[in-house]
Amino acid sequence: MAPLDRSPSTWPRITPVLDDGDSATHAAAALPSDAFLLDAYSHAVTSAVALVRPAVAHIRVRRASRRGQAREGAGSGFIITPDGYLLTNSHVAGEADALEVTLPDGRSLAGTLVGDDPDSDLAVVKIGASSLGYAAFADSSTVRVGQIAIAIGSPYGFQHTVTAGIVSALGRSMRAQTGRLLDNIIQTDAALNPGNSGGPLIDSSGAVIGVNTAVILPAQGICFAIAASTAERVAVSLIREGRVRRAYLGIGASDVPLPRRVVRYFDLERESGVRVESVEPESPAAVAGIRSGDIIVRLGELTIGGVDDLQRFLTGGRIGGRLEVMVLRRDKLLPLTAVPKESSPVRR
Repeated sequence: MAPLDRSPSTWPRITPVLDDGDSATHAAAALPSDAFLLDAYSHAVTSAVALVRPAVAHIRVRRASRRGQAREGAGSGFIITPDGYLLTNSHVAGEADALEVTLPDGRSLAGTLVGDDPDSDLAVVKIGASSLGYAAFADSSTVRVGQIAIAIGSPYGFQHTVTAGIVSALGRSMRAQTGRLLDNIIQTDAALNPGNSGGPLIDSSGAVIGVNTAVILPAQGICFAIAASTAERVAVSLIREGRVRRAYLGIGASDVPLPRRVVRYFDLERESGVRVESVEPESPAAVAGIRSGDIIVRLGELTIGGVDDLQRFLTGGRIGGRLEVMVLRRDKLLPLTAVPKESSPVRR
């Protein structure tokens, strides 16, 4: 038997079948469309980068070690006002002894830490310059899964590196270094590496949709950014007051499940609460009569199912206001009244 002829000349010709029968014409016309789509994507990315790149800076950080030796690090940041305010991560600029900011035009300027908020992992740095290009924040509520996401920063010291991908998910949560839960986190597959922290995540129009902050090291394409709505709110507070005001009760607490019979007996909405492990002397909780062993199940009108609910509730607007705290104490449901005070940021 003669061997089969497998040369390309013997392959069957496959012609797409289109509605009007003129397949050759439409197939030829489809090629420019594909090329146009690819070119449109490239144009969207390059245009967005051209708008924002002048606002992205490289930040060198120096901190004194316990032995008196200087420790150096680096990260990214971006200018948010024309008079030289930059936004970056707290873990990049926080507790820095010296900051050096390098702009895209090659200038290196000393930076001053204006405010640092470890609970949101954001910080604001000021440089002595004016008439600077700056990046604008997008409306986070308009961000959609699947849209283009572009990251700009200085990974491993390679300044002004651009990576692109999509928004992979919205509404993620992660822990700050202080242990506080960060909500409204954007997940993206735009490649991030050490040094990208503090740089902007932008959309195809060049607006900032997030601040790049973390990666999952063993994974590929799982990266996170703090949403623009959170970043803008924190930045305004840091510029105006040098801090973000939050309320506190003065307790150490942990999540605790509640027995079903207790939930039914007291007609509770959640099957868990917050058990008070310790109470700071003369704290708002101590003054209110909250005791170690109490289980908090409600603050004001909010049902409390865990410590994260407690932290979400205790915003700056609660400082100095009377707050009803509903606690389970043995076999009783007791209403207590507390007046939260302003908390101080805690680093870990």
